[in-house]
Amino acid sequence: MAHRRLHYVLSTHWDREWYQPFQDYRYRLVQLVDRIIAGLDDGRLKGPFQADGQSVMIEDYLEVRAGQREHVQQLVRQGKIRLGPWYTMPDEFIVSGESLVRNLRLGRQVARQLGGKPSEAGFVCDIFGHNSQLPQIFAGFGIRFGFIWRGTNLASRLVRWRGADGTELPCYRFGKVGYCSYCSTVRCKFADARVPVDVEALNKATDQFIEEELAATEVGPGLMFDGGDHLEWDPRTYALMPLGQVRHGALLIHSTLDDYIAEMLPLASQFTQVLSGELRQPGRPPLDQDTQWVIPGVLSSRAPMKQHNDRCQTLLCQWAEPLGVLAGAAVDMPYPADYLEVAWKYVLKNHAHDSICGCSIDEVHQDCAYRFRQAEQIAQRLATESTRKLAASIEPEVKEDEVRVVVFNPLAQPFEGKADLWIKVPVEWPTSNEFFGFEPQPTFHIFDAAGQEVPYQRLDQSMHVRNTRIFDIGFPKGYQTHDVRVALPLRIPAMGYTTLTVRKPEPTRSIRYPVKPGLATSERSMANEHLEVSIESNGTLTVRDKRSGQTYSRLLTFEDSADIGDGWYHGIANNDQAFVSTAGSADVALLHDGPMLCTFRVRLRMNVPRGFEKSSMGRSEQMTELVIDSQVTLRAGAEHLEVQTTVDNVACDHRLRVLLPTGANTSTCLADSPFDVVQRPVALLADNHLYRELEVETRPQQTWTAALDQQRGLAVVAEGLHETAVRDLPERPLALTLFRSTQRTVFTAGQPEGQLQGRMTFRYWIVPLPGRCDVPRLCHLGQLLNAGLRDIQLRALDVALHRQAKALPPTAGLVQVDGPAVVTSFRQVASANELRMFNPTDTAAEVALSFRQWPGKAPATAQPVDLESHPVGAAIGAKEGVIQLRLKAKQILTVRLL
Repeated sequence: MAHRRLHYVLSTHWDREWYQPFQDYRYRLVQLVDRIIAGLDDGRLKGPFQADGQSVMIEDYLEVRAGQREHVQQLVRQGKIRLGPWYTMPDEFIVSGESLVRNLRLGRQVARQLGGKPSEAGFVCDIFGHNSQLPQIFAGFGIRFGFIWRGTNLASRLVRWRGADGTELPCYRFGKVGYCSYCSTVRCKFADARVPVDVEALNKATDQFIEEELAATEVGPGLMFDGGDHLEWDPRTYALMPLGQVRHGALLIHSTLDDYIAEMLPLASQFTQVLSGELRQPGRPPLDQDTQWVIPGVLSSRAPMKQHNDRCQTLLCQWAEPLGVLAGAAVDMPYPADYLEVAWKYVLKNHAHDSICGCSIDEVHQDCAYRFRQAEQIAQRLATESTRKLAASIEPEVKEDEVRVVVFNPLAQPFEGKADLWIKVPVEWPTSNEFFGFEPQPTFHIFDAAGQEVPYQRLDQSMHVRNTRIFDIGFPKGYQTHDVRVALPLRIPAMGYTTLTVRKPEPTRSIRYPVKPGLATSERSMANEHLEVSIESNGTLTVRDKRSGQTYSRLLTFEDSADIGDGWYHGIANNDQAFVSTAGSADVALLHDGPMLCTFRVRLRMNVPRGFEKSSMGRSEQMTELVIDSQVTLRAGAEHLEVQTTVDNVACDHRLRVLLPTGANTSTCLADSPFDVVQRPVALLADNHLYRELEVETRPQQTWTAALDQQRGLAVVAEGLHETAVRDLPERPLALTLFRSTQRTVFTAGQPEGQLQGRMTFRYWIVPLPGRCDVPRLCHLGQLLNAGLRDIQLRALDVALHRQAKALPPTAGLVQVDGPAVVTSFRQVASANELRMFNPTDTAAEVALSFRQWPGKAPATAQPVDLESHPVGAAIGAKEGVIQLRLKAKQILTVRLL
């Protein structure tokens, strides 16, 4: 009679850093892998070791045990060590969708470089909830089975998870203690090496585990996963395991997750439980039944680190990589693939869920800052090299009395609007003196790519700024410039550039353009074609949307409440006092007013408790002044309002949020997520009081959240801020978390850096919605806010130093994407360029890729490929420089351009 099989999988769950810094963890890792190798070599360990769904573990090991490389490669080739599919085990909501793809690609690449076949197990055992597109992402790599736990409340082991686009991923859902269930209920009972193993008790615990596992598994084999947090292989209990024996009608075998998948996949249609979309359910069953916690507070802990991560992702995906493609197409510059891989490795090592989540000790996050700086430096350098060589190759020559300014647009849509940039004016150029010579003012003309003079609005200036010009052969030389920030109208092709020429004026001649009518309408109000903005005495904004006639009040209200939590959770205090800025007053100053833009400064002083007193379990009676300084900008023609808020945080144990009452009559809200836009209910679960882990009102976003009805609504678009809420109050206020200041850190008595003392700056845009939500537009605004525009400025000497053989036109672009698609990547893979995009809408869409401004020979075909660049369909040809594509609802599509 055939027996069910029970797959015993030996693993460990390895956080690279958490309550100890990386090097402490690595010392333990090297010891673990040494012992695994010794067991495999001498035969005590009968079967493979599954390396926690990651490849970085072995990379970290080999950096110390370099002499073991050949031996490890042999074991990997033989399948005795199974690596991947991830490089590091990431959080799924804080990092970008593109970063998830790069993580999987790199993890599988490392496994192959070591001679093995990467694991096909969609392993996300300890991630704090799962995004709606992970089934489609896994499918793009040929990964057809997942292993989940957090974010679900299920008694059965087997489930079909249906992603946003309809892709189904059959999954195994870990049991009571998740991936630690076997370790905690069986072998860890006998972890004291000083005491002999009680064989009878071990057999009894093993039999009980097997019986419960088989009972909870509807069909097919069972799984005995032996892989708790940072746990080594235990030779004592392993030697006593009934491998090869039949227990409770099941044959116990030493196996791998991949072997388990091979046996289970044909039975997937029999899985009766189906889950859809995001998996973010808080833990409900009592702890004696299940111990999963979704842990939602990680979205806002250690906020500056998350901002740094977003800057690095943006620099790589929207600047360094596509500029490398543009420089290759335009001037035959070699694509910097090796540098980019180094930068990505630095970033992805920070994406491990106990790193990017901000729930580790201070030393860990100091190490994260170092890695982000390395990635940032590489990406900035690569972007500078590309832009400088492109700018130097544009015709005609730069004259001695000119400065060439080339401005780049990273979006796949043309940019047309009012931009601001710093012009570096040579100090030898003349200045004029306004109002009887009180202050010298650099003077210059700006001309566009067609040679037409461009009027500009002066914003700021900084005189005698030191610069350095570096030579390949010769020592660096310093020079000075007068730097002037101006606002001016720009039109830039999609993923392309345009050229401005700054020219020296006649001596002593002032350069003036009309400054009236400006956008300011009073000492504390402004307006453009679409919006009217008033600043109230308490510092809040009243905005009237001229398109819909709707008015929004008390925008830019700040709320400060206690936070007695840690990196995992916002801790809500029973004895809380939530302070709001609407009861105070503000200082208001007009910074800039002209036809291009208007900026007001709104400075608040909130008196808030100095901290939280554990003795009384309440907020301190001692108050301190929290200075909140915001610059609010409205540009001509813009349909949104720009805000930059700087906070000098001198308080402890608190959370600061921005409130934006929408007034929308809605029960749902929208937010962007990796490769998706999701709709969520505003109200908390009706039976929330019955949950062990309460559902919270805060939810994840990548860059934006919106609440609207058919007449009115608002969206908030933010840079590096991943936690928002639409509060279940009559006015449906959006609440954007700026930061949480906490002391508690797991396994410590508390650490100071979690309090985030000092100055922090946050950028976000307020977007009125006139009764509809243009989802792709909000995604594009999120990209524009995070990436901005980029410029490079050259004089004649710089052009001579960096000019390439090919001559370029004054304006050019790579590709313009028309239709409701969001481009997340354009880079070179092997010898071809790849473009990735997704459809954020619920309906199929036609998308056009236009290459009419491509510098040189434009792509003639688009070959659909999977997420590992393997062809998955027929190539589509271009007609008159345009390739037409059709994207299914919520589809992620990658095309190779040839």
